[in-house]
Amino acid sequence: MSDIPEGFEPIFRTSPYLELLGPIFNKKTKATLIIGLRAEEKHCNARGLVHGGVFSSLADVALGYNAAFQGEQPVPLVTANLSIDYAGSAKLGDWIEVHTDTQKVGKSMAFANCYFLVDSKRIVRASGVFSVIKT
Repeated sequence: MSDIPEGFEPIFRTSPYLELLGPIFNKKTKATLIIGLRAEEKHCNARGLVHGGVFSSLADVALGYNAAFQGEQPVPLVTANLSIDYAGSAKLGDWIEVHTDTQKVGKSMAFANCYFLVDSKRIVRASGVFSVIKT
């Protein structure tokens, strides 16, 4: 996987849906979990640009994982709201990174924001609200 930037490894937690979407990568820092994806043909629309649905799915993962894994123990969450704004695009072969800022994880709700970058340029922003599942 020489085309994957240094420090990224296959995502630590996956699902059947993410296996179809991926391969998805992550890079852990002290403050956050950065999500990465190399745009493949399966991610692109008929114009050769990454489909908006791919960005929505990656936003849900980046926001949810960052909020859920903030503390010592994971917090079980489900998406209550996902808002996404497209300010640019990505094309076949681009390396896409998702940088997240978790605003708050409370007893019943969690809030987070993220930006998608290609070559250090912001192309998408998203915010999510998550409900904490009572166990």
